[in-house]
Amino acid sequence: MKKVASWFQKIENLLLVVTFIVMVICSFAQVINRNFIHAGISWLEELSRYSMICMALLAAEAGLRDGTQISITAVTDKMKERKQKIVLIIAKLVVIAFSVTIFLTSFKLLNIQILSGQISPGLRIPMFVPSLAFPISFAIIIVVQVGMVIKMIMDFTKKEEIIEGGKL
Repeated sequence: MKKVASWFQKIENLLLVVTFIVMVICSFAQVINRNFIHAGISWLEELSRYSMICMALLAAEAGLRDGTQISITAVTDKMKERKQKIVLIIAKLVVIAFSVTIFLTSFKLLNIQILSGQISPGLRIPMFVPSLAFPISFAIIIVVQVGMVIKMIMDFTKKEEIIEGGKL
């Protein structure tokens, strides 16, 4: 399981790097175009925007996975270790519930965009294509967070078994 998770993490990190590079290059090219060349390249800004959205969604998952997202720990820092772990598991479950809600709702958005046949003005691609970032990102969040909750619960119950067995 760790190898699969590591493989997915490497792919996710690669996607983060690629989307960041695309965003920076498109933004830079748009600035050069606007100030010096004055050519009408409308798709650069749009591609930069879509790259930024994709990057933000993937980075949100990476932050949740690594624990580097913004959090207020004033309450949990004052708790005993056992209660603290229970609160962290509950917090992960709330993240999973929110992610499932967004994941399911994103399919309604995709359906509307497919039925409308709307295309993006600059890239001329169907609008559901950039919107695929939402279900894909939140599916990744759900899978990773469920895996983390399972690991947290297993670690929590193992420690409880050790304490009850008199080994500590």
